[in-house]
Amino acid sequence: MKEFAAAIAGAVIGVGGTFFISKGDRQSQARDAVIRLTEAVEHIARQLEILHQDMKEDRRETYERIGSVEQRLSRLEGMR
Repeated sequence: MKEFAAAIAGAVIGVGGTFFISKGDRQSQARDAVIRLTEAVEHIARQLEILHQDMKEDRRETYERIGSVEQRLSRLEGMR
């Protein structure tokens, strides 16, 4: 009977150990997934900041050109 109890106890310990190991593995995978997602979001944020700076520069250049065209148009209209 002692052997039977020892066998059951060993099986329970083995199953419990397997459960905790797999649980730890899942937590590790979840942690890795969170890290990858965080890095992806940070990369997207950096790319958006670059895009925003490019748009600001383009807008500034566009307004400068519009200003120049308006000045030339005013001079041409004044010549009439």
